[in-house]
Amino acid sequence: MTDYLLAIDQGTTSSRAILFNRLGELIEQAQQEFPQHFPNDGWVEHDPNDIWTSTLSVCQAVLEKANISASQIASIGITNQRETTLVWNIETGEPVYNAIVWQDRRTAEYCQELVNKGFSNTVHEKTGLLIDSYFSATKIRWVLEQSPQAKALLKEGKLAFGTVDSYLIWKLTDGKTHKTDATNAARTMVFNIHDQCWDQELVQLFELEGVIFPEVMDSSDDFGVVSEKWLGAPVPINGVAGDQQAALIGQACFKPGMVKSTYGTGCFLILNTGAQPLTSNHKLLTTVGYRLNGQVSYALEGSIFVAGATMQWLRDGLKLFEDASQTKSLAEQARYDSVYLVPAFTGLGAPYWDADARGAIVGLTRDTGISDIVSAGLRSVCYQTKDLVDAMAKDGADFNSLRIDGGMAVNDYMAQFLSDILEISVERPKITETTALGVAYLAALRLGWFNSLDEITDLWLADRAFTPSMSPEKSQTLYHGWLESVERIRTNS
Repeated sequence: MTDYLLAIDQGTTSSRAILFNRLGELIEQAQQEFPQHFPNDGWVEHDPNDIWTSTLSVCQAVLEKANISASQIASIGITNQRETTLVWNIETGEPVYNAIVWQDRRTAEYCQELVNKGFSNTVHEKTGLLIDSYFSATKIRWVLEQSPQAKALLKEGKLAFGTVDSYLIWKLTDGKTHKTDATNAARTMVFNIHDQCWDQELVQLFELEGVIFPEVMDSSDDFGVVSEKWLGAPVPINGVAGDQQAALIGQACFKPGMVKSTYGTGCFLILNTGAQPLTSNHKLLTTVGYRLNGQVSYALEGSIFVAGATMQWLRDGLKLFEDASQTKSLAEQARYDSVYLVPAFTGLGAPYWDADARGAIVGLTRDTGISDIVSAGLRSVCYQTKDLVDAMAKDGADFNSLRIDGGMAVNDYMAQFLSDILEISVERPKITETTALGVAYLAALRLGWFNSLDEITDLWLADRAFTPSMSPEKSQTLYHGWLESVERIRTNS
């Protein structure tokens, strides 16, 4: 019996494989971290081989841990770090440069040139995005400019571009399939989210003529079959979505007005706006939430570049603790509310979009201790979420609860402070691995295991709801201190 679904969750700092059964219950998982490369200030890269080998390794490991064979896997879903850009030889699969990660800021100056030339409206109207080095288009152009090999392959018609999902699909299918889904395509700054196609005007604007773009599919679709040599049996790939959209699906936010926030390396708040794209006047992004049976559900998104990565820096960089599980008890020992950590390590995302801002710890005194800094790190994620929620409210969004997921969501201190600072209910699901669960659901939809999205909604269960326990006056005072701290480091205010 093929009773299992395998979800590949290829993230920014690690690759994971999670096995689910037909009811969406987590059976087994495997995870492997891989190196980050920082060649220059604001540059972030991954070795494509690390992405591939770590992904393959965790897939093989999870089958071994669960003591099942690949023939028992009905389908595979892939979710991935978005915007991260890979360029490779379409015949050999050999990358021409490292993967340039979504956090990378090397093309910020070029993006500003495009803004100065008046291209902002064109890009925003077609893609729902702001011109920013966060997205894939200018990263591709940079590789074309810097790599002689890329230039040669471009002339030969052999240069392929893909986000991480496309690259993994190409590798897993032995080069038989070059595909992506609409949610990933929507993050490239080359995809027209209204016409649902690669936009030739944008291809020309970013000087990407001749690059082989992947075929854009529904999020639940046929993406090819994994070669038998990798897992021991051929397995179809039937679900693909960028990590944040996958979490929207995993959280069963299928109705317009439902909103979720995922706390991984970064933080991403997504509001389902239904069949109509909502244009933001406060620097939020209009994007594709998911596309099923050719029908697009749009979303409004706010992106924070650094969330869980803040705690990783406090652990590995400052060595303030050994394991993230210690942060709750440390934060509870904090004595001061006046310490603010602004984690602008690679600039500020929404709603500031300040590529040149850099991080700071504000409010230090001789009495400041480790617990105060750890608390400030956890709170920084909540304050940044508040920035996004306020921006959405100004765009007309109205919601009184927020569903959260991701690695940091299991931290009760963070979840409670988030409820306090937002002054709304915060709901955490029983399965916090909603990103992987989302693409497992997409694969299951393609298999016919679910007849409707309502059946997936019925599977969502709350683990705990956090409600505000802080006075509105104190919440507002603390947030005002955050806004003052952010202003100190901004370069474009």
